[in-house]
Amino acid sequence: MGKTSSQKDETKHADRKFEKKLEFYSKVRETVALGAQKAIKKKKLRTRQKKLKAYNLSSLAEFLPDIESSKQATPADFKVTSKSRQKLVMKETNQLKTVLNNPTFQADPLAALHQHLQNTQPVSDEKPPRKNEKGKKAKKKNKKKRSKGATGSQSMEE
Repeated sequence: MGKTSSQKDETKHADRKFEKKLEFYSKVRETVALGAQKAIKKKKLRTRQKKLKAYNLSSLAEFLPDIESSKQATPADFKVTSKSRQKLVMKETNQLKTVLNNPTFQADPLAALHQHLQNTQPVSDEKPPRKNEKGKKAKKKNKKKRSKGATGSQSMEE
């Protein structure tokens, strides 16, 4: 008769063991999932930091001019309102009328513009540097072509 009571105890004991296993496995799954999520977050954080390092231009700040000096050079916070815009339009239209009525401009507009630019632009003594070396190569090739083609067709060029 003791056997029947022991079988009930054994089934209860097995059920408890099984429940404990299930709890343990669920805890393991949670920790693994959290670990994986943390790893993914770390990877994302690393890639963000790498991108930020690529765009970090603070080391170039020492070569830029001071902010205070640039603010002094520009007009103080000019807000464009309808009234100021209207004044600007009137001023520009009057300036345009005077330019169009100017006899030198009417005679030769391009020469008048050229003269105006020479009078208003600062004079620079330095010659601008050559922009590309391809121009030199093209000139050399043209010279070679001319020298080869020039032997038979000199009378046609002149």
